[in-house]
Amino acid sequence: MRTLSRGKRWYAAATQPNREPFAIIQLQAQGFESFFPKRLKTVRHARKQSKRIVSFFPGYVFVALDLGVDRWRSVNGTFGVRSLVMSGDRPLPAPDGVVENLQTMTDEQGFLQLVEDLRHGDTVRVIDGPLADMVGRIDRLDGNHRVRVLLDMLHGKMPTVMERSNIMKHDTPRAGTRTS
Repeated sequence: MRTLSRGKRWYAAATQPNREPFAIIQLQAQGFESFFPKRLKTVRHARKQSKRIVSFFPGYVFVALDLGVDRWRSVNGTFGVRSLVMSGDRPLPAPDGVVENLQTMTDEQGFLQLVEDLRHGDTVRVIDGPLADMVGRIDRLDGNHRVRVLLDMLHGKMPTVMERSNIMKHDTPRAGTRTS
């Protein structure tokens, strides 16, 4: 990860459907520093299983810009990009530190690694597959990147085994705190 030069901030650019990798290539060809958070997804079809590279934020990539210096309007005309995320007539910057933190969690191949610190008993949320957005607790960690999660469903706890990359830690409010 490189630190941004003075005056630059990260901005989100909406991409055409499934065109994030293409948009990144086009942005970099124009000299823009860009970031494409990605992950491996297991796809099952006709009793066959394969891995596919997918965006962690489907439909979005990040571009580093100095609005006073860079020709940022040209990002909107880039092949694969629909437009920068705007606030009025100016691009809306990503919150400070968010993209930089994502970059520190990226491995050598450019994949986000969000599950390194999971432990037995942690509350997790499923982020992929038919059980996406369900919440449960880790019951067992296997050495081969699999976990057994007890999901809260059907008025009970349902044990489910899945890949570690399909879950992420889920912060639950502490007793006595309000969530509204």
